Amino acid sequence: MIVPAHRSPRVVQPGSDRYDAPARLGVRICRRHETLELTVPANASPPPDAVILSAALTGSWPTKEQNPALPITEAEIADSAIECRAAGAAIVHIHVRDASGKVTCDPARYDRVRSLIRGRGCDVVINMSTGGGAGQTSDEERMAPVALCPEIASFDCGSVNFGDRVFVNSPRFLAELAKRMTSDQVLPEIECFEVGHVQNALRLIDEGALSPPFWFQFVLGLRGGAPASVKQLTHFVDMLPAGAKWSVCAIGRAQLPLGVAAMAMGGHARTGLEDNLYYRKGELATSNAQLVARLARIATELNRPLATPEQARQMLGLPALTLSPPLGQLSTVSR
Repeated sequence: MIVPAHRSPRVVQPGSDRYDAPARLGVRICRRHETLELTVPANASPPPDAVILSAALTGSWPTKEQNPALPITEAEIADSAIECRAAGAAIVHIHVRDASGKVTCDPARYDRVRSLIRGRGCDVVINMSTGGGAGQTSDEERMAPVALCPEIASFDCGSVNFGDRVFVNSPRFLAELAKRMTSDQVLPEIECFEVGHVQNALRLIDEGALSPPFWFQFVLGLRGGAPASVKQLTHFVDMLPAGAKWSVCAIGRAQLPLGVAAMAMGGHARTGLEDNLYYRKGELATSNAQLVARLARIATELNRPLATPEQARQMLGLPALTLSPPLGQLSTVSR
């Protein structure tokens, strides 16, 4: 069912048939049927100062030994995505793992995750990673998920030392990836690990390989990449082309302060267990949704309304996602 926008959802306790997220998030969870019910009009325009929160659910490297809450299987990833949507995330960034827990870019696994999310009525924007595992995945394997036509896919805009590995993104690879994303109408999330990557993106824009709308993700604090500081972030932002939207992904303990700084500066923020396994020093996060909920609370204090997934689509120039009854039957408008 679609809940009329003027009707306030009934709030009840976890464990009963329904457990409602705050009405401002535009969604509530039906626990009996394990589906989401929308509580805002699908065509509601985003406020001018709306903030897009992204949740990076799994990543390539974290393990359950490091944090048991990390979602690894397709079912766990889908569950986490739905929980993050209810907590305030408009976008989920997804990596998938094989049966042994190793990172993979297997399109079948990505498609399974997407089907599980959509099959439960969840309208969250899905961003599939093309990163692979920093040297563990071939270029062709990395590009394979693009053929699924996800709404967004990562576009790592240059090579970087990744811990004790080298994450190679050659000019030839980037040119081919940009070509495939353009052909399949996938929005590139232009990930920049250092300022030279912004310069790479500007060159691709000048060459016509990347075209607007532009969605940049600044990755700060990675060992081998740009340091996590407001000064560094300001430098990144100053290099952006006109009209570009941007978000910050900061690693480890920098996740919270840089995410807050980004929101205060008018940008957007990413959180999640891919980038940080802890809620605070010495305390493991209990879920991705816990990290999303914290940023959502702070965004509210900063007077930055949370963008719903549909509002995020409008902000990023993505096609609308139509949720048709009965719940679980979803389709995208023609591209």
